[in-house]
Amino acid sequence: MKKPQPLHSVLEEALRGLELDLPLKTYSIWRSWKEIVGEAIALQTQPHAIRNRILFVEVSHPTWIQQLQFLRASLLDKMNRFLGEPLIEDIRFRLAKNSQSRAPLPSKKKEVSLDRETMERIERLLGNLTDEEVRKGFRNLFIKSAKLKSRESR
Repeated sequence: MKKPQPLHSVLEEALRGLELDLPLKTYSIWRSWKEIVGEAIALQTQPHAIRNRILFVEVSHPTWIQQLQFLRASLLDKMNRFLGEPLIEDIRFRLAKNSQSRAPLPSKKKEVSLDRETMERIERLLGNLTDEEVRKGFRNLFIKSAKLKSRESR
């Protein structure tokens, strides 16, 4: 008489036979979406479906769709590293039907001004940068980041 096999090994073998293991593995993206794409992107997006190795992602606003197009290759790489193999071949972004459910984009009406101390700290951080264009880009980035943090702490 044969020794009984553990239930998990019988189920794994059955899933392999039905070729369901790959779809099940790819759908683990839903559970770990925030971990894979980061909090900022996760607030504005949600995976919707996977068809023919293409991940369809719903996005809260057309501006986000445009930004995510630039990040497509990086996001695709993150997805496949998470899955441990190249199971997703492409990512397509589309506007969510109920885009109100997502966090809104920052409003320009609530403009936050930074105090002198914060601006001086930013200038000190930029002190060693000699290229004016790079310096300007980082200044804008630091200012936007400081304003966002200020808005979040309110």
